[in-house]
Amino acid sequence: MKVFSLKMENLSIFVLLMIIVSGLYFTIQKQNVVETMLPVNAKVVILDAGHGGWDPGKTGTQGDNEKNINLQIAQKLKQYLEQGGAVVYMTRDSDEALGQKKGEDMKERKRIANESEGDIFVSIHQNAFPKGSAKGAQVFYHKQSEEGKKLAEEIQKSLKKYVDNENTREIKENTNYYILKKTELPSALVECGFLSNADEEKKLNTEEYQQKVAWAIYVGIMNYFEQHDIQNV
Repeated sequence: MKVFSLKMENLSIFVLLMIIVSGLYFTIQKQNVVETMLPVNAKVVILDAGHGGWDPGKTGTQGDNEKNINLQIAQKLKQYLEQGGAVVYMTRDSDEALGQKKGEDMKERKRIANESEGDIFVSIHQNAFPKGSAKGAQVFYHKQSEEGKKLAEEIQKSLKKYVDNENTREIKENTNYYILKKTELPSALVECGFLSNADEEKKLNTEEYQQKVAWAIYVGIMNYFEQHDIQNV
């Protein structure tokens, strides 16, 4: 009877282990199915954290450097995109410039974007203005890029929805930004907020707010790909 009892106990343990393994397998399979259904799955996204190294970008009212906030938001956005199945390349993933001079730096960013065979290019920046009351995220695109405009529209809508629903800023065309002018793929430059606004600068330095901004940009990118894929069916 003791032997039979031990066998039954071993069988119960085996069955329990099989249930656990099966549960893990189906959980993983379900996750894989969900990922393949997301619009960003298998898309190649180039993320550009503006400035870096010797180039601090704009400086906030409390002395915060734009380059650091740009990189922090870009890294959070990268995580969201990769979780959704996207392939992500970053022009920089540490506090470094891509050249000894501004022109060299910008040309290297352009080279990375154009040689990546990416689907879209998104550049992360922070804004500043003489009037400290100016605030709100705004997305720019090149005047001659229709796809860039569509990408900018989706990101701007998402920033309004998830970050600040009182933000009245709209997308803005631009012909002067080198990185928008020289990249050969649909591109958008996101000014996430104003470092010249003390309140917004404070928010932009918090983990929670950076996550909100990164999530909003991610959703905007997903919506862009969803619309793009529908139009090209």
